[in-house]
Amino acid sequence: MAEENTNENQYVVLARKYRPQNFEDLLGQDALVQTLTNAIQNNRLHHAYILTGIRGVGKTTTARLIARALNCVGADGKGGPTIHPCGVCDNCKAIAAGRHMDVMELDAASHTGVDDIRELLDSARYAPTNARYKVYIIDEVHMLSKGAFNALLKTLEEPPAHVKFIFATTEIRKVPVTILSRCQRFDLQRLSVETLTKLFTKILAQENIPAESECLDIIAKAADGSARDGLSLLDQAIVLSNGNINTATVKKMLGLADRSQTLALFEKLVKGDMEAVLQDISEQYTNGATPIIILQDLINITHDLAKIKIVPALLNSTSLSEIEKTTFTDLSGKCSLGILSKIWQMLIKGISEINMAPSAVEALEMILLRIAYSASLPTPYEILNEVKKNSSLNEYNTNKFPSVGNEKKNLTKPQPSLDENMTIFNTVEDFLRYLEGAKKALIEYSIKNDVCIREFSDGHIAMNIAPTIHQDFIMNLHKLLSDATGKQWEIEIVKGELGETIAEKEKSAVEAKKKNVAEYPLVKKILEEFKGSKIETVVRKNLDNLAEEEPEISEENNSSTYFEEEE
Repeated sequence: MAEENTNENQYVVLARKYRPQNFEDLLGQDALVQTLTNAIQNNRLHHAYILTGIRGVGKTTTARLIARALNCVGADGKGGPTIHPCGVCDNCKAIAAGRHMDVMELDAASHTGVDDIRELLDSARYAPTNARYKVYIIDEVHMLSKGAFNALLKTLEEPPAHVKFIFATTEIRKVPVTILSRCQRFDLQRLSVETLTKLFTKILAQENIPAESECLDIIAKAADGSARDGLSLLDQAIVLSNGNINTATVKKMLGLADRSQTLALFEKLVKGDMEAVLQDISEQYTNGATPIIILQDLINITHDLAKIKIVPALLNSTSLSEIEKTTFTDLSGKCSLGILSKIWQMLIKGISEINMAPSAVEALEMILLRIAYSASLPTPYEILNEVKKNSSLNEYNTNKFPSVGNEKKNLTKPQPSLDENMTIFNTVEDFLRYLEGAKKALIEYSIKNDVCIREFSDGHIAMNIAPTIHQDFIMNLHKLLSDATGKQWEIEIVKGELGETIAEKEKSAVEAKKKNVAEYPLVKKILEEFKGSKIETVVRKNLDNLAEEEPEISEENNSSTYFEEEE
């Protein structure tokens, strides 16, 4: 597994020293290894491969392994392509050292032009010198220019039999589909925390360096699925801890808060204990925890707790520590999914706030204070259910709605009247004018669009209501009428279809006016002259004298009041 070090006095970083030297060492890419194994065994080798994945999962390493597998001749010099390169033949050694003349690596980030690709393609015409195949490895292929990609197309589709192309990229979407369609694609997967932890344990055993298992888990999580990132962090931890890696050192290096402290902080947030929250943040910040890391840990805890509420069996996961299991068991009974969703949204929004704030720790304090204050508040759904339980709203399901005098005693007393001189509503129009003046837009809209008034008199309304009407409409209407008039109103719900609403009647009246105006000779002639125009608004109240003032007409979908001929 270890890479050969040609200079014994020169230190080689772990990511290079323990670069995989065969497919058995390639972690987490079982599908790729199986595909290549079957292809070599059945002599179905593709002429071009493209490897994609996040940084540090082994794209370039895999490309070199494929080149070795294709060109290995075995220890006796008589072998063919194999999934198990010997590592001792001249081809294997030269490819591993990066000095084989038939295996050429091109960095597309620094060779983006068409001239670089043209030079490569010119050399592809010639047979390999020592190897079985000429292999061209192009790293970060998405960086090539449009002209360079176009130059590749023909050769990539029908290359010489002795040529193989292997592309690697972290930005697969930037590669033209014309290139992708000519390649066999492999998506290299992120490495799991367990896989990375096993890798670190194996390497540290070979390096004879002791380490606590918890700190290796922390490094594996910080690596975010990248073996190279993880080994770089491990290298840093070895140097910082002077050869004896411990959890405290790793947390200080990464700016992490202690997991148990973060769990305790989350409990205080849920309880709304603001003083304890501020004290906890101050302690963690003093101990070296960075605000953004604390926030990310809280987001992770919120996510884990939400999953456990949905799938309680996750509490038995081996990835959870005992303190996490105990805390999650306790909190899962106290936090609803609605509260967890609310906390999640505020935490996610807090990331951008921390990045924008002049002081990250002060921003974190304000974010957590906001959460601590609101976490204990009930959700709108819970408030509605509580109101329904503690009131007589269930009585509104009947056709006749009782007066306030028959309601339960624990209902809130009516608010003072909206008008000191009690209003009298004799008609629906009176009521609508009142609503407009009092700026009760929602009720006014519902009266016009969601109900059909069958009867309206002082103290009594009979109406049909639409199924989509807001559930609190009747209650709000009843209260508003009582407060405005100083008397209790009876609201009767009539069964049957909705019928024509006030809004529909107004619309019909407007259309009738427009139709009436359109029949005037002058208007008719204008409409015929300007094709596609229509009467948009009738602004004149008295239409008896059209000779003096015509109605305004405009082109369709145009609010102007001038004429314009349609093109």
